[in-house]
Amino acid sequence: MMNTPPFHRGDIVELEVRSFAFEGKSVARVNDFVVFVTKAVPGDRVRARIVTAKRTFAEAVAIEVLEASEHRITPRCPHFGICGGCKWQHVSYEEQLALKRQNVVDSFERIGGFRGVEVRPALGSIDPYFYRNKMEFSFSDRAWLTEADLGREVQSPSFVLGLHPAERFDKVLDINECFLQSPVSNHILSVTRRFFQERNVSVYSNKEHEGHLRYLVIREGKKTGDRMVNLVTLDDRPKLLGEYAEALLAGVPQITTIVNSINTRRAQIAVGERERVPYGPGTITEELGGLKFRISANSFFQTNTLQTEVLYETAVRLAELNGNDVVYDLYSGTGTIGIFVAPRVSRVIGIELVASAVADARENARFNGVTNCDFLEGDLLDLLARSTGWMKTSPKPTVLIIDPPRSGMHPDAVTTAAQMGVDRLVYVGCNPATQARDVKILAELGYQIEVLQPVDMFPHTYHVENVAFLRRK
Repeated sequence: MMNTPPFHRGDIVELEVRSFAFEGKSVARVNDFVVFVTKAVPGDRVRARIVTAKRTFAEAVAIEVLEASEHRITPRCPHFGICGGCKWQHVSYEEQLALKRQNVVDSFERIGGFRGVEVRPALGSIDPYFYRNKMEFSFSDRAWLTEADLGREVQSPSFVLGLHPAERFDKVLDINECFLQSPVSNHILSVTRRFFQERNVSVYSNKEHEGHLRYLVIREGKKTGDRMVNLVTLDDRPKLLGEYAEALLAGVPQITTIVNSINTRRAQIAVGERERVPYGPGTITEELGGLKFRISANSFFQTNTLQTEVLYETAVRLAELNGNDVVYDLYSGTGTIGIFVAPRVSRVIGIELVASAVADARENARFNGVTNCDFLEGDLLDLLARSTGWMKTSPKPTVLIIDPPRSGMHPDAVTTAAQMGVDRLVYVGCNPATQARDVKILAELGYQIEVLQPVDMFPHTYHVENVAFLRRK
């Protein structure tokens, strides 16, 4: 083992990039010393600048491609490499899918200790561009300048509307065009920027806790065509809001509702304590599998509508659902999975800790006329305790569908789920590492993996959803 690293911060080195690693970084080796490289693709030969030098590894950023990998492509977005939204636009989409599948394989082998499990090819997004139904842009008076800007000694603009550079939340990159949501959302972005710039409206400063404009959130119904513009501000200015709504509708008539969320707190979140609705119903509607879901400004909804249908259909197919099944939907959120499977089974019981999500789930069920779904609010462990009253009068589950947050499940929750003794269990994971950790416990408690199916919900990022189907031995 080396006592001192072979490189120092600032060194320029030539590297042969071999493979991908965690969080979309690539790996090069110099005499068994590992260098994690950003902006590189396996198969590249690059010149790179060392940005971190540790005793056992270094981190670098590629500054010149000397020999391009066969998997490297030209990024579509002019902001790529600076904006923090996309990490893999320089990688062919076929290779992205292969890498995401390999991420699942590596996690289940390295963390779960599984060997020989069937991991199917990742299911690609129908359209790897313009797939998001929600985008959140930030207003700022602190612009991020590119190296080209700095070379021209450009003065930093005092009004920007866009996205944060990678790992920099103190500044904002002015975005003219983004390929993640839709051309219409880009038009909304430009109309909004021009309107407030012309009126010299102040932007919010967290340090001073003053300034009017905080966030612009755009939501779209990919199936319905509904569009919501949610302007998040520090205070309430009805006259200015009315003028903005008029200008916005004149420039972008496809908008179906406009909301002003007022957030007076220091918390840097695009959520308000109260709302003003100058136009439309204040909500939009989206469809999943023929069902309709009403989405408010603060509702959670999966951000890739078309691929969410693929994800849920995959879960349904693997679970082998039938009309006699009773499904417990753990971490049920706003009820999308539970309501989606409800027409195919006898009963669905969802469990969710967040009160607002449970309220949304119940409303979504009513909105669709679904009567065989119940959504319970509370801690998972408490509600699944065998002494709990509702369990004594409710049918026992035949299938569990589990869709936890990125952090995965608490070990006690995994144990409790296993002790329910269902024959079929579907674990929908958005983090293969924590999913593999939890599935390892399930395997120790009598379950066997039958298949793993990765689903790509977020093209051009390293994130991947993975559906694990387990059967009780």
